[in-house]
Amino acid sequence: MSFVHDFDEVVDRRGTDSKKYSQYPADVLPMWIADSDFKAPKPVVDALVERMQQGVYGYTPISSRLRAAAAKWQTERFGWNVDESWVEFVPGVISGVISAVRALSHPGDNIVIQTPCYPPFTDLSDHNGRHLLRNALVLKDGRYEIDFEDFEEKAKDPRTKLFILCNPQNPTGRVFTREELVRLGEICLKHHVIILADEIHQDMVYQGHTHIPFASISKEFEQNTIAFMNPSKTFNLPGFRTAAFISANPVLKSLVHDVVVNNKAIGENICGTLAFCTAYEQCGYYADQIAAYVEKNRDLVEESLKDFDKIDVIHAEGTYLLWLDCRKTGMSQKELDDFFVNTVKLGLNSGKSFGPEGEGFLRINVACPRSTVEEAMKRIVTAFNA
Repeated sequence: MSFVHDFDEVVDRRGTDSKKYSQYPADVLPMWIADSDFKAPKPVVDALVERMQQGVYGYTPISSRLRAAAAKWQTERFGWNVDESWVEFVPGVISGVISAVRALSHPGDNIVIQTPCYPPFTDLSDHNGRHLLRNALVLKDGRYEIDFEDFEEKAKDPRTKLFILCNPQNPTGRVFTREELVRLGEICLKHHVIILADEIHQDMVYQGHTHIPFASISKEFEQNTIAFMNPSKTFNLPGFRTAAFISANPVLKSLVHDVVVNNKAIGENICGTLAFCTAYEQCGYYADQIAAYVEKNRDLVEESLKDFDKIDVIHAEGTYLLWLDCRKTGMSQKELDDFFVNTVKLGLNSGKSFGPEGEGFLRINVACPRSTVEEAMKRIVTAFNA
């Protein structure tokens, strides 16, 4: 059965243990952390309510249903023929990546990331004694491109063991093409670098662009990749802390599995597994509808600020996160952050948190009702024109 979800519905999230809404005073509109303001799909809510009414919440076994749901989603949505045996639960994408980093590299080894990047990638390297190599994306004519020469220079260092690929890319919104992915993958194979593919935003891709699971490109890439997926972004389920990693290479999978087990991170939880499975089994309609809805939010931001000489909106090809180039304001990052909170009354992510390449930028989350985006644009224009 299919449904039509009401993404225009405004849900009051204050006072609901929401990290997003507890960060700022009530007069500041929070559009920062990457969860949405949409209700989860009705089949997920219904399944959770029914299960909770049972009243007994004991330990659960490893879920074969979770493996099957993840494999089916990848196969049917993206054409990557995933075997259920390749799939394993982890509490989150980042915890899974950390497990892979610990399993497949040693303190002092290099990890390549593409910057500006999701802040936990930097943290997980620093906290685990690895050396971070930044392959800075190049902003050219309003679009970020890969510096392949620099990437290979970093990959060929004998201490470089891993490359963390974020695709669709957070925060720039790039959806990398097959040609770009192939070139990255060939460099990694040439220099014996394993790819950790964070593809958590895979469902949020806009017209004219296609998400290609990195491991689906070739058998060689498939054997050299560990991919990570989580329904949290698409279906607004991050509080359930339930994700999966996928590896067709039994050696890589076993090594990561051992670290997950040794850190007591193998136990699934009732609600998380149920939400994960129900979303991927029954809620394809929601994934389609949210992508179409948020694409219009992206268009609204671009249209609202197209003649605005202070902010350039980087055109997002995917994710529900928009990257705002505010360098023309002439403000320092601190001045910019303070101005948006105290004058514009918007709580956004500071560009500096994404690395030095983010200086002068802000990240805005537009996974929210259109009325919220309209209010945000009104606040920006009003504040700068005051």
